Amino acid sequence: MPPAAEPYPFRCAYAGDDVDHVLVRVLDTAALRFPGGSEPDPFARYRSLMHAYHLAIAAGLADREYTALIEALGRSVAAVDSRRFQVTPLHRSAPLSDRLGFSPRGGVWIKDETGNVSGSHKGRHLMGLLIHLEVAERIGLTAAADRPDLAIASCGNAALAAAVVARAGGRRLRVFVPADAQDAVVARLRALGSDVVPCPREPGQPGDPAYLRLRQELVAGAVPFTCQGSENGLAIEGGQTIAYELATQLAGTAMDHMVIQVGGGALASACAQGLREAAELGAIPLVPRLHTVQTSGAHPLERAYERVRATLPAGEHDRAHAGPWPADDIERALATAARHRSDYMWPWESEPRSIATGILDDETYDWQAVVGAMLTSGGQPRVVTEDRLAEANELGAAAGIPADPTGTAGLAGLLDLRQAGAVGPDERVTVLFTGARRLPSAHLGRLLLGHRVLRLTLARQGPRPGGGRRPPPAGRCPARAAGSGREPRRRGWPPRRQAACRAGRRTLRHRPGAGPGCIRRPP
Repeated sequence: MPPAAEPYPFRCAYAGDDVDHVLVRVLDTAALRFPGGSEPDPFARYRSLMHAYHLAIAAGLADREYTALIEALGRSVAAVDSRRFQVTPLHRSAPLSDRLGFSPRGGVWIKDETGNVSGSHKGRHLMGLLIHLEVAERIGLTAAADRPDLAIASCGNAALAAAVVARAGGRRLRVFVPADAQDAVVARLRALGSDVVPCPREPGQPGDPAYLRLRQELVAGAVPFTCQGSENGLAIEGGQTIAYELATQLAGTAMDHMVIQVGGGALASACAQGLREAAELGAIPLVPRLHTVQTSGAHPLERAYERVRATLPAGEHDRAHAGPWPADDIERALATAARHRSDYMWPWESEPRSIATGILDDETYDWQAVVGAMLTSGGQPRVVTEDRLAEANELGAAAGIPADPTGTAGLAGLLDLRQAGAVGPDERVTVLFTGARRLPSAHLGRLLLGHRVLRLTLARQGPRPGGGRRPPPAGRCPARAAGSGREPRRRGWPPRRQAACRAGRRTLRHRPGAGPGCIRRPP
């Protein structure tokens, strides 16, 4: 269907069963060129790669009108947060490169997001959504007098960024936070005019209580102003500006590896898709190996990766992540996983705890895209200890960037990769420093000193969840849960739903995982 018929193309209408439904923005690389502009605002520089831009042009808006809209929103953001969206720096860190034993040919490149709007990368995802909402009003798909509330579930950077961007756009925002959210964060959210709703964790309740409450709000009609691709497929697009910037800054040179911290998965998904598009458009010679990082306190993505990997044919690729599997094998494995989501991704059984609080999501919501990116690029997931997270944070600060433990978690993964020999001394690696240090130095020092107590507490809880098969829930066939005697599955998934601009240059496609007529996410 044409984009004009669907002002909120965010979530698949058929979502809610055991199939991984995700709306994916697909770029027609044969009809586009990689932008070569010099605008400081990434949403202006890379506008020709954005769904909202093609929606606007197809409806009759001129390019200058679209860029004027971006400029006006940028000024509004700056009025709220004293800064606006700009291309963030990328540089080779000599101290970190030396500390990790890299040669002059290799090294550690840091993409520094700590100076971005609200102090993290999160605002990128949400600014892309705000631009789409503004375009929808400008071309008459929606009315300013009838704006629905926006809603998000977060206790940190995502919530703060959402509050800034929503305030800049003059929109109401409801934020669902855990009951133990930091007082300073809650105070800032309320100062920005957000309605903050604490969500206590009920005994025996699986999953993140704030996310469960968010789902109820969305069913009631709120717009998902979130960083979860499963709830709003266009949230991924805004985050892709990081990858586009990286491709421009590399200026045609190759990057061998990229290490990304993962909570809900939107950042890794956005970087993987953006770099793949940049390679298809000729901006970079190859897509780097994508590695992900989670904490020992919760690592649902690593668990899902290992389960998908176990379904791939054994062979030389089965030896210590020797390289990517054949594309056909990966596609088949991911299609099977998408049809049986609960066998691969489910809420972490115990309440997650770590000093890297920003990646403690009970589930990795955009898991399938990230698992696919690791398999196709030859990357791997890393589960890091609290000691390693603290070490990485101290190294990041010594290198001159005061990020929080979540923001430097990618560096913790790189430390593990170097120790394991998975990254060589002559190779080039990018890590993202994603969140500014918000806690006072003394408070953060106590947190880092106390991480060993937390690690010991987690160790006493018993073996790490996910080592074996998931126990079958009540009422579920044990044979099916063990991998045999599967119950019959519904056949004949709904036909393809596709939104294409009149110029035929971009599509927004529905990919419910598998089945006749469905479009799968490209690997």
